[in-house]
Amino acid sequence: MSNATEARRLLRAHRYGALSTISKKLAGFPFGSITPYLTDHDGSLLIYISELAEHSKNIAHDPRVSLITHNQASPEIQMQGRVTVAGNTQRVADQQQPAARYLRHFPEAAELMKLDFSFYRIEPVAIRYIGGVGRIHWVSMESYAVKSAAELAGYEEKLLSKINVNQQGTVCRLLKQCHGIETNNARIIGLDCDGLTVVASEQVLRLNFASTMTDPLLFEQIDRLPFAKPSAGL
Repeated sequence: MSNATEARRLLRAHRYGALSTISKKLAGFPFGSITPYLTDHDGSLLIYISELAEHSKNIAHDPRVSLITHNQASPEIQMQGRVTVAGNTQRVADQQQPAARYLRHFPEAAELMKLDFSFYRIEPVAIRYIGGVGRIHWVSMESYAVKSAAELAGYEEKLLSKINVNQQGTVCRLLKQCHGIETNNARIIGLDCDGLTVVASEQVLRLNFASTMTDPLLFEQIDRLPFAKPSAGL
């Protein structure tokens, strides 16, 4: 598996990161904040932030940001994978377009939609991936980009409806196989070229494919797809 794929999968596996913006008030000093994020089909990051927040004011002044995430379940930070995305940030023109997908991953954000929050997209321009001790790489943006991302995105909601109705038993079996979790109530909230995002036993978990999948038709029968064994942080 390439470093680009591992970096993308690590980003998809986590839900929060440290966002650094360039401070307007403090004349160029970096300003850090913790924010939820969602890795979109194409590998860009979606954040949902208040227009009154300090980081929003900073982005309006200078759109260059970075976001770092890591395996938040492990205390051995130096031994774990982590990834930093540097990119340009822009307010999403159609605010309704990302809402349904974001709310599947962050249902608690529904209340924020009554307030002054907006979706912003971070378009990566550079990625630093650390897979562990001695595994430090700058990721090629060409290899990080997802081909046919728009096609799979267009099918996602229909595929989720079919899979969650017809293949829940398969999803539960995969959770036991990959994560050792026994449940008869699992729900897929997202799918992408790298795998499935599943909610079970009050946890949000990833089921990664053994290789990248971009053909929507392959998702019709997930019991026929090859899944990878979970790695640390993924």
